[in-house]
Amino acid sequence: MSLPAQPATRPANPRFSSGPCAKIPTFALEKLADAPLGRSHRAAVGKSKLKAAIDGTREVLGIPDDYRIGIVPASDTGAVEMAMWSMLGARKATMVAWESFGAGWVTDVVKQLKIDAEVKTADYGRIVDMASIDYDTDVVFTWNGTTSGVRMPNGNAIPADRKGLTICDATSAAFAMDLPWDKLDVVTFSWQKVMGGEAAHGMLVLSPRAVERLESYTPAWPLPKIFRMTKGGKLIEGIFKGETINTPSMLAVEDYLLALDWAQDIGGLPALIARCDANADVIARFCAANDWIANLAEDPATASTTSVCLKFTDPAIADGAGFAKAVAKRLELEGVALDIGAYRDAPAGLRIWCGATVQTTDLEALMPWLDWAYHTERAALNAAA
Repeated sequence: MSLPAQPATRPANPRFSSGPCAKIPTFALEKLADAPLGRSHRAAVGKSKLKAAIDGTREVLGIPDDYRIGIVPASDTGAVEMAMWSMLGARKATMVAWESFGAGWVTDVVKQLKIDAEVKTADYGRIVDMASIDYDTDVVFTWNGTTSGVRMPNGNAIPADRKGLTICDATSAAFAMDLPWDKLDVVTFSWQKVMGGEAAHGMLVLSPRAVERLESYTPAWPLPKIFRMTKGGKLIEGIFKGETINTPSMLAVEDYLLALDWAQDIGGLPALIARCDANADVIARFCAANDWIANLAEDPATASTTSVCLKFTDPAIADGAGFAKAVAKRLELEGVALDIGAYRDAPAGLRIWCGATVQTTDLEALMPWLDWAYHTERAALNAAA
């Protein structure tokens, strides 16, 4: 096997982590100078910043005016847990999982809340047949599998006249994919994914149907303070106007506002989606040109455009996990790709973030390095044999 020469061009930004993700291309710390540090988030300046984050989210994502948007603790995980603990139990549930985090929601509902639920799963690289689900149940699902690299292609399977709620974990889909808001009753995500924001803050979006559930149903179990969204049977509206349940980081809020401004400057949601599509296409073309690597997603229609998961298909590789780690390590040592190993529970391979904050030119520069790392590692295996 002949070894390719080390590529001459390196990615300008080697950060391809799937969370926290690369900052916006125009990021600079001095642009956060307007953050009201050392001030109460309940002061007028704090409230105005938090409300601006909510309003900017609505504008960029095109969220309907009658949907509530709240900033909540504990990132996307906190937002999902708030929704499940507060709303599930009123009727039977259907838990849908095709990756690690979806499997975690199944555990919480079935083993912790002990709710009557049907569980539908699919192997990594596939999604569940969403048309087979009973939408008169409450359905919990992940739009885009961050750890599996597969996504829902659309929301066509979700009926408009459903009786149950649809609770959608969209943390690596929001700002990257066209979410059908009329089909979704609860949507959760975090700032750290497609927008490259700082971690720890979650977003919770509620439809009028979700609000009606909150105001008409009281779970049988006690709710921790950070999960409570109602008082006296009525929604605590302040949560959805920037009066957060606990103290947020105003520096992180400022960073998110900066990212929202950048999104608006480049053309809003259509531009963000186009950047993700272009990035994922770089890797798709690379896989098509090389028979030793493939997308983990079996159907191109369900392949993620943000968390692109790859598998090595060379039959000569006996230790897939060891080989993938070695390739990722070579690329890290060269400073051309950081944090691209597959998620710990996922099949062996690589995971390359292609969200909107990643520059297409950096992915184009990475592909020859991936080719170099693969062939270099294969040669090392041959020499050791």
